[in-house]
Amino acid sequence: MQLQQRINAFHELGRFLQQFSTKEFKKDDSVLNNDLFFEGFKHQIKLAKEHNGWFDLDNLVYSFKSWSKALKKENLEEFLSSYSITESSNKTVAIIMAGNIPLVGFHDFLCVLLTSHKVLVKQSSNDKQLLPFLAKYLEYSCPEFKGKISFTENKLERFDAVIATGSNNTSRYFEYYFKGKPSIIRKNRNSVAILDGSETEEDLKALSEDIFRYYGLGCRNVSKLFLPKDYNFDAFFKGIYHWQDLVNSAKYANNYDYNKAVYLMSEFDMLENGFFMIKEDESYSSPIATLFYEYYDSVSDLTTKLDKDADLIQCMVSKLDFKHTIDFGQTQQPNLSDFADDVDTIEFLLKI
Repeated sequence: MQLQQRINAFHELGRFLQQFSTKEFKKDDSVLNNDLFFEGFKHQIKLAKEHNGWFDLDNLVYSFKSWSKALKKENLEEFLSSYSITESSNKTVAIIMAGNIPLVGFHDFLCVLLTSHKVLVKQSSNDKQLLPFLAKYLEYSCPEFKGKISFTENKLERFDAVIATGSNNTSRYFEYYFKGKPSIIRKNRNSVAILDGSETEEDLKALSEDIFRYYGLGCRNVSKLFLPKDYNFDAFFKGIYHWQDLVNSAKYANNYDYNKAVYLMSEFDMLENGFFMIKEDESYSSPIATLFYEYYDSVSDLTTKLDKDADLIQCMVSKLDFKHTIDFGQTQQPNLSDFADDVDTIEFLLKI
């Protein structure tokens, strides 16, 4: 199968997903094989929502919309334009996927197949309804993919390389277990925002998307703020308040109530607004319904700290002049070339 065929197949998958990019699913009769797959995917969405309470319709639709945009042919061609991809690659790459947000492992899945390798997927139990169905769509739309995609719930066997995403604890197991194989092992990372008090209400509303999308469960979600001394939190709380309905989600509310009780019983200082808490803390990883913050004395001192902690940080959001910062509201809209942990997956796959 030629590279252009693979690109075309994923482009068609993007067109398929676009039908599910709003809460009112809109069937497009021009989409390839739609009569066979449209109703089936609606059912898989229903199963995903029932299986995982964090996968509400808002967040599922957001994920589908993001991928439908990313998989446009011109985006795929631009993404791959700087690589020399041959058709001789035929290794089997195992992917151990996380399950914190919908289709969180899809980028790895995409990269393996675009580079002409076979993919062996071990999914998280939290997110196992959607991807196998989309893989069937790919195989049916482009029969050359048959035999290149497999899923397992058992011990991984007969593979040549591995991409594994997990916690800091599981990464130690991965590093030991896969030490004889080429690998990308991902650990815990979190995202941060750096404010200086000059942010507009629109900036802070956009930042709230970085904080609350997917209930804050993704590594690209902002979980910590760096603030100047004497920062006034009034504008921040005003900017995020339109997310107040999150507390109507039972899972979110339970976490909010639990973490609030822990902080109160421990007599920790915190600020809260009825659905969200902020607490001064040096850690990067904050619990659900909580954001940590830390004050900085100078931009130069903060730059030194962030450089030292680079392995803990996925994204940095700011209007200030730091390296590799992104705009407010953009953390959950990465380009195809925004590789997790800044490790080039395509380059890795071309070298195995």
